[in-house]
Amino acid sequence: MKNKNLAKKVKELRKRKGLSQEELTENSGLSLRTIQRIENGETEPTGETLRRIANALKVNPDELIDWTIKEDFNFLKFLNLSALTYIFFPILGIIVPLIMWVSKKDKIKDINKIAKDVINFQITWSILVFLIPIIILIIRVLTNEPKEGKLILLGPALIIIYLIFMYALNFIFIIFNTFRIHNEKDVKYFPKIKFLR
Repeated sequence: MKNKNLAKKVKELRKRKGLSQEELTENSGLSLRTIQRIENGETEPTGETLRRIANALKVNPDELIDWTIKEDFNFLKFLNLSALTYIFFPILGIIVPLIMWVSKKDKIKDINKIAKDVINFQITWSILVFLIPIIILIIRVLTNEPKEGKLILLGPALIIIYLIFMYALNFIFIIFNTFRIHNEKDVKYFPKIKFLR
């Protein structure tokens, strides 16, 4: 499939950087014919080729790649909603979006950012869901608290309340961000540790 927008963008960036086609060839490690075919809109380059060109032009690869990929908000919403599989088993909230992302990586506009945000949030959420109850139990064991009969329920009750809160929080974030994708806005997940960059 020919892509005139990409051809125009590559040529424009190359000229703005003061590079000849030969210099872009040398910097990117691609053949001169490949560069010529891309700039003439005769070919649709692979993701790896685009990354090499972006690196040679010293621009963000996503900036260049976004010129060649389509918008598919329905898929992005479905990818975001796929994280709801955490309800069945927490790790599914990571695996299902990851599989969907890998299957369409670099083919849909904004998929990389949204998928990374969703997966980073789900990993962080999973760690918190497993780690905090363990910490509560360890503290209870180390402090030998509580010793009185009625307070023994405090630990399990606290853990159950915490888990209900965390599951509800995850659900709310997923639904909230699905609406944001529908309205063509950036997703906002918090907290999230950037495991995937």
